[in-house]
Amino acid sequence: MNAPLPLAAPPRKRRISRGWWLRQLHRWHWISAAISLTGMLMFAVTGVTLNHAASIPATPSVQDRTGMLAPSLLRMLRATPKASDAPMPKPVADAVHDAVGLDPADRAAEWSDDEVYVAMPRPGGDAWVSVQRGSGAIKAEVTRQGLISLLNDLHKGRNTGLAWRLFIDAFAAAAILFTSTGLLLLQFHAKHRRKTWPLVGLGLAVPLVIALLFIH
Repeated sequence: MNAPLPLAAPPRKRRISRGWWLRQLHRWHWISAAISLTGMLMFAVTGVTLNHAASIPATPSVQDRTGMLAPSLLRMLRATPKASDAPMPKPVADAVHDAVGLDPADRAAEWSDDEVYVAMPRPGGDAWVSVQRGSGAIKAEVTRQGLISLLNDLHKGRNTGLAWRLFIDAFAAAAILFTSTGLLLLQFHAKHRRKTWPLVGLGLAVPLVIALLFIH
């Protein structure tokens, strides 16, 4: 006697399974969209401003600041450290911060015979501070390039520090989840929307063709 054939899954069970997956995809799609919305908007806008950076005017603002290091602290700068990029001693860095509003603590410094110089680049501008090893004179300069330059540097992650780099990683993960769940949702709904895959293919083909034909 022949063994009974395995029964096919009831249509209702298949519908329930498909419905469960759809609900999960929709849930993760909107959650990832909400998380990445602000970052995606910022990166889209700054993509345009970076593409037209040469035509967007910028008026740099330069501010000079000065101060004087106390003699008791100046003695800490007389001995040249073994490492040429050793940071300023912490008490000196704190005094510089109080005098000119820039904090060189734990930053690599350039030690010469005359001065200790610390470069402090930042998004949308630049800054530096120096201390004369003979007199204790503190000089500093802060340059700001404006809001557009700030946003462009945030887009590139230029001189932004660890916290911003971690944010970019988290945003990228949310954007990947958003696009991946979107692609799976397209797969679920493609039967009823015949233009789905032609449009997806167009979105892939256009940048590929432009890159192959016009970028050399």
